[in-house]
Amino acid sequence: MSTPVIRKVNVRQIVSKSSLPACEYSANPYTGCTHACAYCYASFMKRFVPHSEEWGQFLDVKYWPPIENPQRYSGREIFISSVTDPYNPQEAEFKRTRALLEELKDSGARLSISTKSDLILRDIELIAGFDEPRISFSINTLDETFRSDMDRAVSIKRRLEAMKLFHERGIRTTCFISPIFPGITDVKEIIMAAKDRCNLIWLENLNLRGAFRPVIMKYISQKHPELYPLYERIYTRHDLSYWQELDRQTAALAARLGLEYRINDDSMRRDFSDPPVIVNFFYHEKIRKGAGKC
Repeated sequence: MSTPVIRKVNVRQIVSKSSLPACEYSANPYTGCTHACAYCYASFMKRFVPHSEEWGQFLDVKYWPPIENPQRYSGREIFISSVTDPYNPQEAEFKRTRALLEELKDSGARLSISTKSDLILRDIELIAGFDEPRISFSINTLDETFRSDMDRAVSIKRRLEAMKLFHERGIRTTCFISPIFPGITDVKEIIMAAKDRCNLIWLENLNLRGAFRPVIMKYISQKHPELYPLYERIYTRHDLSYWQELDRQTAALAARLGLEYRINDDSMRRDFSDPPVIVNFFYHEKIRKGAGKC
């Protein structure tokens, strides 16, 4: 893998209004992400930057003017980050996420951070100073071979350990099981590994769209040819039965474990409990109507 192209850029502001349902504002200290996830939904951002490199092969390091009146975000949701990982490996050198946290630390902002890196542990004490911070770790497999095929982030073991340390520190944590690869992601296995170290387990299915669809389909045909007919059924013929069955199995598992199970609840921050709530967010309403009660 070639060395990513790193570029420093000046931007007019770092916090902007967000259209995401779970937050009011978002902040992305970087453009691009060197974790290079094969299924990255943020890869559409490439069209807005002057890079010829493939997504995952470049990183723009942002520098911004001081945030004016950070207290105006008091009580507001700020999500770090919506289209990059704020703790990509280069954060250890450039510390742009750290700089953002330092600017916001006395603002009263309600912070949410999503990452695949245990580098976030560097900032655990700073994060703990925010009002009810939420930290989400993305984990869609416990198989390190598959993980390394899909991204260049840290190992799943390191993510789970970081999740545990945040949880033990009293910081609200989410295990984000996403994207769920049909026939590959073992949802039960991940729930069992994460349930004692998080407050919320959020499920999201693999949505094959954009430029990475042929990449993923080629990967399945080469590495998991036995699953290719299943992927054709789901993503070409739009057969929903796989997700219906996974819904039923996960609901039954939640019942056995004594965990609350919800469908299509996008309020990622309202209900953080111990033991965790499981929220299934791959069910469109039309799927739910055809699936029956769980």
